[in-house]
Amino acid sequence: MSKQPTPVQLEAVTTMFGALADVPRLKLLLLLAEKDHGVTELADLLDEGMTTVSARLQVLHAARLVARRREGRSIIYSIADDHVLTLVRNALAHAIERH
Repeated sequence: MSKQPTPVQLEAVTTMFGALADVPRLKLLLLLAEKDHGVTELADLLDEGMTTVSARLQVLHAARLVARRREGRSIIYSIADDHVLTLVRNALAHAIERH
């Protein structure tokens, strides 16, 4: 890396990793990696309350890891972009590697 990141960029990275440092939020990301979902679907898949899932999605959204869009009366969540997928897949690959 030739140019050092700014303090704002470093803060964004720590926010992102903080959001990833939670098993239930990581499970949400893995479900969204398969396909886009609404909160109700995610709550059903995880057998959790909608309020809990919503709160986790808010953290992921604030960290720019998920995107959301309105479809009628529903909010649909998706992985924000390919960088997020790459990051999560690389982290999982690293975690299962034998060291």
